[in-house]
Amino acid sequence: MSDLNTLTLAQARDALRKGETTSVALTEACLAAIEGAGALNAFVHKTPEIALERAHAADVRLQSGDAPKMCGLPIGIKDLFCTKGVPSQAASRILEGFKPEYESTVSQQLADAGAVMLGKLNMDEFAMGSSNETSCYGNAVNPWRRGNDDAALTPGGSSGGSAAAVAADLCLAATGTDTGGSIRQPAAFVGITGIKPTYGRCSRWGIVAFASSLDQAGPMTKDVRDAAIMLEAMCGHDPKDSTSADLAVPDFEAMLTGDIRGKVIGIPREYRMDGMPEEIEALWQQGTEMLRAAGAEIRDISLPHTKYALPTYYVIAPAEASSNLARYDGVRYGHRAKLAQGDGITEMYEKTRAEGFGHEVQRRVMVGTYVLSAGFYDAYYNRARKVRSLIKKDFEDVFAAGVDAILTPATPSAAFGLGEMAEADPVQMYLNDVFTVTVNLAGLPGVSVPAGLDKQGLPLGLQLIGRPWEEGDLLNTAYALEQAAGFVAKPGKWW
Repeated sequence: MSDLNTLTLAQARDALRKGETTSVALTEACLAAIEGAGALNAFVHKTPEIALERAHAADVRLQSGDAPKMCGLPIGIKDLFCTKGVPSQAASRILEGFKPEYESTVSQQLADAGAVMLGKLNMDEFAMGSSNETSCYGNAVNPWRRGNDDAALTPGGSSGGSAAAVAADLCLAATGTDTGGSIRQPAAFVGITGIKPTYGRCSRWGIVAFASSLDQAGPMTKDVRDAAIMLEAMCGHDPKDSTSADLAVPDFEAMLTGDIRGKVIGIPREYRMDGMPEEIEALWQQGTEMLRAAGAEIRDISLPHTKYALPTYYVIAPAEASSNLARYDGVRYGHRAKLAQGDGITEMYEKTRAEGFGHEVQRRVMVGTYVLSAGFYDAYYNRARKVRSLIKKDFEDVFAAGVDAILTPATPSAAFGLGEMAEADPVQMYLNDVFTVTVNLAGLPGVSVPAGLDKQGLPLGLQLIGRPWEEGDLLNTAYALEQAAGFVAKPGKWW
């Protein structure tokens, strides 16, 4: 079999089962693709020795006939997941040289399922960003290009390295994390599938924390079937994470029938934003018609507190970040600044954090510290928590009225050029999350499915939002949308 790295998880799994290829061959094909893709800057810590060792072990397991679905499949791991003995930096200088002595629950579950780790993937520093331009490793680059233009485009953020690697066939799939859209927005920008499961479905233990009440891990894959396969391996109760749900994990793949007759799909009127590009509006309309043609009932709905979602998110997320990032002080691990004669511990904290944190992280830590300070706690943080409850109730009311899933655009635009927004007003960058943050605030599952190309030939995605804990049903609706959209475009290879 040629071009093994271009297979989906499902295709590779079936080929392994039939003896048409081996995990070692799959892994070597991906390692070769990674070596030839330096221009994308997607993989930042390569682990070929670990990969080949796991691939050999997977081949033995496959021959014994007792192998889970993910056995032998080569994947990438976002640099936010702690991986034992392998640098886990969260793309920050402050964690330079940090090699954990433990494995995150999600990456351990994938390893136990026989998945092969190829290496660690680029991302925005501490998962703060929408364009992968805040990384200490430099920008990850989108494998797609606009028409005949050579300008480098963003793969989205914060899981930009994961998105670029999957879209460019450097790995069969990758892990991502989503705090305000960091799986779904990059998935939309590179034409792949990404699902953020219900909050509590995947353990957060061993994942470097950004905003603990919003963070959730999920898979980034080439199609919906692969998302179902990988999500099942990543989910499950974990006693080490107090927010992990003690619920059985269904066979998500078995739920992909593509039959959505009688399902009710809500179209929220508040997501029709002023200045939304016509192409996004047209794609949304096409997606609506596709679901209607597949037998779903389309219903206009209202989520009245949507307009408060971004300001609420940008109070709560920085507040939690300022608390979580207080542990990076140069005392126990990671970077420590060189001190001058007479400097005390306060100077060490100040210099270490000034050198170790990038500008966006510093900005959010300062915003978070401000909204948590004595004089402003009630005016900002407590008020944001109350509005968050109202946003969550909007969704609960819609689902209680019989809606099964909600269809929205995934992003307000196609991928933009690297450097085009970073120097502008940071609030402009934050507006990229306008369609995705509500899902995190409400703790719901959301999936981005590639559905078309814009006039410059760049992928555009649609988002489906589901009921809590009903990822299987959500993935089936996404599968029906994927079948109808028939998106098969791939980026032309220039790297």
